[in-house]
Amino acid sequence: MAEQGKSLIVQQKDQAVRALRQGWQVLLKRGPSQIQFWFIALLIGICAGFAALFFRKGVSAVQTALYGTEDVRMLHTFAETLPWYWILIIPILGGLLTGLVLHWFTPDGRARAVADVIEGAALREGRVEKRAGLASAFASLVTLSSGGSSGREGPVVHLAGVISSWVSNRIHADGITGRDLLGCSVAAAVSASFNAPIAGALFALEVVLRHFAVHAFAPIVIASVAGTVISRLEFGDVTEFMLPVDGAIAFYVELPAFLILGLVSGLVAVALMWAIFWAEDIGDHIQARLHIPRWARPMIAGALLGAMAIWYPHIIGVGYETTSAALTGKLLFHEVVIFAVLKTAAVAITLAGRMGGGVFSPSLMLGALTGLAFGIVATGILPNVSGSETLYALAGMGAVAAAVLGAPISTTLIVFELTGDWQTGLAVMVSVSLSTALASRLVDRSFFLTQLERRNVHLAAGPQAYLLATFNVAQVMRAKGQEDGATDDACWELIEQGVYVDGNATLEAAMPIFEKSGLPFIPVVTLGGEDQPPELWGALFQVDALRAYNKALMETAAEEHS
Repeated sequence: MAEQGKSLIVQQKDQAVRALRQGWQVLLKRGPSQIQFWFIALLIGICAGFAALFFRKGVSAVQTALYGTEDVRMLHTFAETLPWYWILIIPILGGLLTGLVLHWFTPDGRARAVADVIEGAALREGRVEKRAGLASAFASLVTLSSGGSSGREGPVVHLAGVISSWVSNRIHADGITGRDLLGCSVAAAVSASFNAPIAGALFALEVVLRHFAVHAFAPIVIASVAGTVISRLEFGDVTEFMLPVDGAIAFYVELPAFLILGLVSGLVAVALMWAIFWAEDIGDHIQARLHIPRWARPMIAGALLGAMAIWYPHIIGVGYETTSAALTGKLLFHEVVIFAVLKTAAVAITLAGRMGGGVFSPSLMLGALTGLAFGIVATGILPNVSGSETLYALAGMGAVAAAVLGAPISTTLIVFELTGDWQTGLAVMVSVSLSTALASRLVDRSFFLTQLERRNVHLAAGPQAYLLATFNVAQVMRAKGQEDGATDDACWELIEQGVYVDGNATLEAAMPIFEKSGLPFIPVVTLGGEDQPPELWGALFQVDALRAYNKALMETAAEEHS
């Protein structure tokens, strides 16, 4: 018996020695490159952190110059003292400048934001448009400074993506490395912008990369911490919002109220998203009907915002003053309802007017207003079993924002980090979970993925839906005259029957043709003019398309589980 025990100890010792030797070899072979990559992540985090810092301070400086206030956090209070014509003119001039910049430097006159970064991560090996991205950042800075009702996280995230894309191109990074670097830059930008290192890292993983692979976690955390350090060196370790001291739930019997609040918040988030998309469709229709030049669209939106701000300056800018008032319970019920409706309309006008900016900060404001309105009603109906109405405002803020972003984990954490209140996690988590579950059924999972879906970029359903779009038909086809390809006669026979695919199309367009026709191959052509016959390139075989698709699925699964 003693010999068996001794033998078992010896076996365990040998296994431990072998594991140490293998670990040492891995460190020698892969360690330097891994450490080098972490240094790159650190540098990207520092650069993205400074970009977010300069963007934030730039917005504050221009707001101060335009509106004449010394404290931009009290912007709407100061704006109430300004002449009405000045409040009207500033957004119009800002919209004009925004429209001209986007018209000159983007192909479609549209400001880039988080949805474009998500698309870059999924379909462009972690790259985003650089020229359009820089123009969008400048346009969004003008928008936020001149009365636009949106947030700063959208342009900051895309600006960070421009930085990582430049680095990825310089080092010739592959898709996995490019996506990891993109995640690093996004994490640093969000962390620096909101002083939220935990949420910044998880936002990059949950929203942009949309996976939690272990290999990406360390560099993203490093970059996120670097971005936070940049922010805290300038602003200190302070939270965005100051809450009342008392924030505890009165009784556990109060938790069902937060379940209901989650459902209400989910509906409010969906209403915000639908309002933006509806306003965008209306704007497209009016622009086409009246032949309005695209550079004038932001100016018209600015005029509408300025007219609203004459009576309700609360809609100007990010709206942190109103959000703070809601979180501290300083608003009456009718004020809360009016501000919520007006903020929804203002955000829809800003984003549908192609003025630029993000949707996260407005969703925080709308959520805080929704939660406070619900809390006023709940505490009024059952005062003996209800806690503070401001706790409902905090839970509503997280619930609406999480539903809009489709990011329950990072949004829950960013609410805690923005407020410094970690004692009310149960209420916030309950509301966030239900709001996200409900809203994701009524839209394509989130505001960003629904935006992409409206552009026919199908990312919401997962890699199995969008990977086909990453392969060009010409990449996978067998060229004309290839020994194992299709004969010219067989191809022309199918072309005459109307069965073919454009060589510039993707497998996403080709696979339905295979499914409908049941053919083993499809001719690949390029279409000429009206009087010119198509040019035959070769043939796309179904087995080749499926092989490429299966390989891409395997590589994606390997990346997400590495």
